[in-house]
Amino acid sequence: MNSVALVTGGTRGIGLGIARCLAARGFHLALCGIRNADQVSAVISELNDSGIEAVYLQADIARAEERARLVDRIRKHFGHLEILVNNAGVAPKERRDILDATEESFERVMKINLQGPYFLTQAVARWMVGQKSRSPDGRFMIINISSISATVASVSRGEYCLSKAGIAMATRLWAVRLAEYDIPVYELRPGLIRTDMTAGIRDHYDRLIEKGLLLQRRWGTPEDVGRAVTALAGGDLPYSTGESILIDGGLTVPRL
Repeated sequence: MNSVALVTGGTRGIGLGIARCLAARGFHLALCGIRNADQVSAVISELNDSGIEAVYLQADIARAEERARLVDRIRKHFGHLEILVNNAGVAPKERRDILDATEESFERVMKINLQGPYFLTQAVARWMVGQKSRSPDGRFMIINISSISATVASVSRGEYCLSKAGIAMATRLWAVRLAEYDIPVYELRPGLIRTDMTAGIRDHYDRLIEKGLLLQRRWGTPEDVGRAVTALAGGDLPYSTGESILIDGGLTVPRL
């Protein structure tokens, strides 16, 4: 029986890179996002053509009722869920110095980036605990996609940094709570990843990369993150939980 992975925000950017890599490893996929189904039909067809089953479930993870409906629909469709990848997230609509930032932007980013994944994890973890009691040898796992912004301060998007720092602590909290059930929890911290979200700053960082900003002098790709997810999901890091793994090309390595 193929394992099932839920990837939030899984039809574009980093989420799609993760979905493609998981599909290549034989995972069935439940992907969610806020776009209409017809806008992601080509992606879903592509994934299904790879030999696994992929379904798209429209859901806004910032809304409690939609999170509950998402989990219920996966339960009814697949009957089981082994992997949760909390990937969906947003940047502030407008970068503002923290002296001028608005509460409206803060609340929006926190609700989508931190509150939504935190309580989706709660709902899925309860289900996983029940599954584990019935299948003690089953492998279940939660993977949070965070950012180097969990520790690297960016004063023009403070709300984003705080949301990712919160995800870092949430990873540890859930790792501690779920340890008795042998359900590991991880955090991946991507650095500069080439996606539509980073398109507006590409020229700026191209110049910095050329000057040596990164130890590995290239942009990261969604597949770089996806390969790390599949390594975890495939059980290739069995003696570890609550860990943060950097996918940043050496950006955050301290240097003199």
